[in-house]
Order: sequence, then structure tokens, then C-alpha cells
Amino acid sequence: MKKILFLMVVCMAAAFGQDASVVAEVPAVNETLKSFSALAACVGLGIAALGGAVGMGNTAAATIAGTARNPGLGGKLMGTMFIALAMIEAQVIYTLVIALVLLFANPFIAFA
Repeated sequence: MKKILFLMVVCMAAAFGQDASVVAEVPAVNETLKSFSALAACVGLGIAALGGAVGMGNTAAATIAGTARNPGLGGKLMGTMFIALAMIEAQVIYTLVIALVLLFANPFIAFA
């Protein structure tokens, strides 16, 4: 965990820690920011997809175990499971929207 946090800090420092002489060169800054935005979008979507998959797997496993213990509650558990799966998938979709904003409508990229 410390290695991942350190890598994120290094990437942020490289993206935003440029001196004034480099900032004057708008195309170079734009290209750096675009490349780090693409990297952030890929990493963010990967983490969100992994978390969503783990959450959905745990939800399905708990529903199957609950149905195996008490088959009479299978229908009620199934409905609750679908609601939980929709909530988990919504988090992944929010990450997709943020990634698309980073890639195509980034407010930090100067248009010159």
C-alpha cells in the first residue's frame, strides 16, 4: 500500500511540479497533462472494475449461501442482491464518467 501511495505522489509531483519556464511552453504542459490524465483514467477504471468485481462476487456468494441455508427466502434474497449489484455497478459507472471527463473535457488543459 505504501508503494502505491508513493507512486501516486511521484506521478502527481511530476505532473504538477513544473517550474515557470516549462509552464510558458503550453504545448509541452498540455502533452504531459494529457498523458497523466490518460494514465489516471486507466488506473482509476482498473481499480474500480476490480473493486466492483470483488463486491459483486461477495454479494453473489452471500446470496447463494443464504439461499442454501433457507430456501424459502430465496426470492427475497435475490431481489436484495439485484439492488446491491446495481449499487455496486453505479460506483463503477461514476468512475467511468470521471475518466471520460479526464480524457475529453479536462478543465486543467489550457487550450491555446
